[in-house]
Amino acid sequence: MRVRKTRQLLLVICPFLVLGFFYYTFERLHGWGQKPQIETHQTRQHSSSLQLSNFVYDQEGFLLELDDMSLEHYNRYLSKESCKTGYAAAKMATLYPEFDKSAPMFLDMNYKRFSKISNFYLPFGTKWQERILDLILMTTESYGLGEKLENLNCKKCIIVGNGGILTNRSMGARIDEYDVIVRLNNAPVRGYEKDVGSRTTMRITYPEGAIQKAELYEKDSLFVLSAFKPSDFLWLCSMLFKIRLYNVDMFWKSVARHVPREPRDVRILNPYFIQEASFRLIGLPHNNGKMGIGNIPTLGTVAITMALHNCDEVAVAGFGYDMTAPHAPLHYYDKIMMAAINESWTHNIFQEKEFLIKLVKEGVIQDLTNGICSSRCL
Repeated sequence: MRVRKTRQLLLVICPFLVLGFFYYTFERLHGWGQKPQIETHQTRQHSSSLQLSNFVYDQEGFLLELDDMSLEHYNRYLSKESCKTGYAAAKMATLYPEFDKSAPMFLDMNYKRFSKISNFYLPFGTKWQERILDLILMTTESYGLGEKLENLNCKKCIIVGNGGILTNRSMGARIDEYDVIVRLNNAPVRGYEKDVGSRTTMRITYPEGAIQKAELYEKDSLFVLSAFKPSDFLWLCSMLFKIRLYNVDMFWKSVARHVPREPRDVRILNPYFIQEASFRLIGLPHNNGKMGIGNIPTLGTVAITMALHNCDEVAVAGFGYDMTAPHAPLHYYDKIMMAAINESWTHNIFQEKEFLIKLVKEGVIQDLTNGICSSRCL
């Protein structure tokens, strides 16, 4: 008798439990289409000691309005553990309404479908380089960051510049916390871990900037070529197929003769990022779409542009040229002075700096070493 009553009770309760489950599931799956539930900082319980009075949060704890936040509060907000999905692209779209996030980091076998690069010559596109590109891409057979990073729902990326401002800043541990760590050219890691970190996801370079000593390469990082001229692809082929490069006169300085990387660890940076940074973001001379005086952004700014398309949050460290201190160290690893940057004919340092200041000031990127704009962003 008792068993029968229990069974009858379950028959009554079960439909309500099932309906409750479907209602809960529906809310979880479709909550993104509803208006965020607004709550103020005063009514919301925080485990963090960060005090941001009068700011409005959504139900996930993300700030809804960042425009009125001071740079100090903004940096501390982005320093918190949680990753803000889509943050960098959303901020870019407010500054540059034509900004289109859909641009892959690296070229793959479908690059010819990307019309934005097929009609431009190097370094802004791939025109007339299709044959050698096909050969390289068929050889590498890998075109992404790797399964682990590709599967992250939210990626925090940092571009580590080569600036002397990194010296004695002890930023290494903080840099190593990021999901994707990008390094440039031949900037060393070994011996500088305290200031620049020990991890490397990728190293972006060109032949003249590549590390020349094989033992200085990191073991597990991607080697990413940013091509500026046709001979750069010839150089990469010699590295991939391990054949001797005879005509070294094609380069403006000595180049590496060996890169200790398997083809699967080699990538080609999408030249669209050079094109976009130069013509659309910084506003450098178009010069009929060809490389000319002062219309090539620095590799650091190209890397930032790449990250804005492919990362949810973007930070930098080791950026900034202090032209008021010509005898300050240009890099953290050598004795070249700041004045040397004036000898570059391809870069427009002053115009590029204004662009980077805008990104920091508007909260698009976070500058960990405060070298881009210093007091101008306060």
